[in-house]
Amino acid sequence: MNVSRSETRQHEKRKRKRKIRRLMIINVTLLTIIVAVIAVWLIGLNPNKAADSPNSGNDSGQNQPNEPKEPDDASGDSPPNDVGLGKDEDESNMDPVTDNDPPPADDGDGNSGTADEGNEEGEKISLSFVGDVLLAPYVEDVMKKNGFDFPYRESLLYLSEPDLTAANFEYAVTLRDAPAENKQYVYKGPPDPLPAFRDAGFDVVSLANNHTMDHGAEGLLDTMDYLDKAGISHMGAGKNDTEAFAPSIHEVRGVKVAYVGLSRVVPEVSWKADKNTPGVAETYDTTRAVEAIAKANDMADLVVVMVHWGTERTTVLEDYQKQFARQYIDAGADLVIGSHPHVLQGFEMYNGKWIAYSLGNFIFGLNPKGEEKDTGVLDAVCSKSGECDMTFHPMVSVNSQPIPLEGDEAATLLDRLTSISFGVALREDGRLEAQ
Repeated sequence: MNVSRSETRQHEKRKRKRKIRRLMIINVTLLTIIVAVIAVWLIGLNPNKAADSPNSGNDSGQNQPNEPKEPDDASGDSPPNDVGLGKDEDESNMDPVTDNDPPPADDGDGNSGTADEGNEEGEKISLSFVGDVLLAPYVEDVMKKNGFDFPYRESLLYLSEPDLTAANFEYAVTLRDAPAENKQYVYKGPPDPLPAFRDAGFDVVSLANNHTMDHGAEGLLDTMDYLDKAGISHMGAGKNDTEAFAPSIHEVRGVKVAYVGLSRVVPEVSWKADKNTPGVAETYDTTRAVEAIAKANDMADLVVVMVHWGTERTTVLEDYQKQFARQYIDAGADLVIGSHPHVLQGFEMYNGKWIAYSLGNFIFGLNPKGEEKDTGVLDAVCSKSGECDMTFHPMVSVNSQPIPLEGDEAATLLDRLTSISFGVALREDGRLEAQ
């Protein structure tokens, strides 16, 4: 089922943004006051008493004090922590709901949204993306101890400020216990973390992956139901193939964005959505995917394809990833965002459109090692015509929490991404430039 953001959802997100901005202003103000008090105190400890100087005060008759100076197993993926290895198990008509969100009025802070400040027409909108999210085993324990908002505390501004934020949602939200058979890693979790996930800024998730049916069709239906109740839109899976391939459409300040979810990692045939069968939207053959993208293109200004593909734990692409990405773009996609490898893969531009082959893990285990710990948030500032400026904000995952990188650490990760990209360089500020 597709659940798009309502006007209430948009209003709640704007309220959270105002609250965060106000907290930042208060913090800066308090810091300024503290610094001023310390400065006055220091001056008081060592004042320049001109009256005690035999040569002072002769010109003006007054004492003049000194002035103060001024961070798989495709059947189940590897366990979401620093133990165990899995292997990739890659096997060889839409009714969207449109979010009719009107242009927002002034929000009380002197602006009317988060569009690019330099765009007088107000047509540019900001879209953000992260990789795999698993709020279940291991991570669930951390959240119970530190609060359900703990994973997002360091990256909150990167998630809440954009107009729309999306993730690959890689587990079943269910209270049932019906684990898939012959599957090494099976994940599920309760619905308790979802409100904090939503409040952190997440608007839409893709269910087109190799864990969304870890607890069968009923587990999938539970997942969609809990996401609906939490106000989080979803796509890439459904009660049947029509629903699974249907886009989730959101409208922000007159710009319609369609999200399409696809997976080329399906543990078994029974997971594929069919006419009367719940499941995921698969893309082993691109025919149905291309049709879905073309139809979404007719319904929206921007089309985002979120696809689960590739091989785990490698930055080396499968040949089909490039082929499929081009076919998606030729069909009408403006952005192609990949997941599943659990590591960051490179970026590419094709026909003026951007491809992110894998955004790796975002929240997926306690303390992932090596390249699996590298993560980040990808921003796209897009015009209604489909032109997007891209920026990657480098982060590292520590104790289930993505932490922004700065200085040399940020530069090292950005340089590594440049080295594995295709005709794309990442600048010091994370901006993507086609070479």
